[in-house]
Amino acid sequence: MAMPEQTEAKWYVVRTKPHQEAIAEASLLRGGIEAICPRIQERRMIKRRWQHVIGPLFPGYLFARSTLAGLRMITYARGVRHVVSFGAGPVVIGQDVMDEIFKRMEGGIVIPSRPSFARGDLVRVTEGPLQGLQAVFERELPGQQRALLLMRMLVGQVRVELDLCALVNA
Repeated sequence: MAMPEQTEAKWYVVRTKPHQEAIAEASLLRGGIEAICPRIQERRMIKRRWQHVIGPLFPGYLFARSTLAGLRMITYARGVRHVVSFGAGPVVIGQDVMDEIFKRMEGGIVIPSRPSFARGDLVRVTEGPLQGLQAVFERELPGQQRALLLMRMLVGQVRVELDLCALVNA
């Protein structure tokens, strides 16, 4: 069995210490190791209000690109717990997987694919006070990640504005 090529840089999965993804990423970058901690913007309820927060896509993990010889530097970087390993060696992430992550990133933040709805589609509300109700999709409001819906209420049909992420096809 041939030994792996020592000079070829590959992507590895790195486990960080709790809530230290940014510290580990910065430490690796300062050490000259290519590292990426993909982030995602989410809506979370904070103090009874919906807020947009940016956090790690994979909490407690990041990706680092290095040769096998450089793994020692990764292991001892600030904020790093260890390089993830299974069996005899560290877990290698294929370049195709990393390319897909990079393709979905804008300014360091992964943009999730949004559901697309067409005018007249029947949708169901998944959160908030209207949760579980069905509506007819009218149109997406540009630049706001919100949608205009037509709902049947006791008084007749009412137009309602909701976040796109709160809708699924009925």
